[in-house]
Amino acid sequence: MSIVRWQPFNEIDTLQREFNQLFDQFITPTVRDNSRGLAFVPPAELSETEDGYELRLEVPGMDAKDIEIEVTAEAISIGGDRKSETKTEENGKTRTEFRYGQFRRVIPLPGRIKNSEVKAEYKDGILNVMLPKAEEEKNKVVKVEIG
Repeated sequence: MSIVRWQPFNEIDTLQREFNQLFDQFITPTVRDNSRGLAFVPPAELSETEDGYELRLEVPGMDAKDIEIEVTAEAISIGGDRKSETKTEENGKTRTEFRYGQFRRVIPLPGRIKNSEVKAEYKDGILNVMLPKAEEEKNKVVKVEIG
């Protein structure tokens, strides 16, 4: 029987690598293998302005006609059907890459908006959605009591 020196920091490093792999596989939004039930989840950025909210969504390789936007007074739902294929020929060899899949993302809004006046623009793989605030939200003043 031999004596093996226990090194706890090696075990912590192993545990950290395993957690990183777990997050990389299941948490990070990206293109995944649909056979495992995972899908493309586009990253989004929501910022507030004086007149409303601006939502930026990264959906590269899509056409504007393939993106569907539905808006209520409290939330926005963006979905689409992603079909992307690239083909290159070099030295008599053909290389083809493709990505297919559907996505849907529902983003709750921090305040009420005028859903009939929402405007969207799609350029260079970035979807910009302008969501104007409802009048009662723009002029709303709330008194905060100190307790």
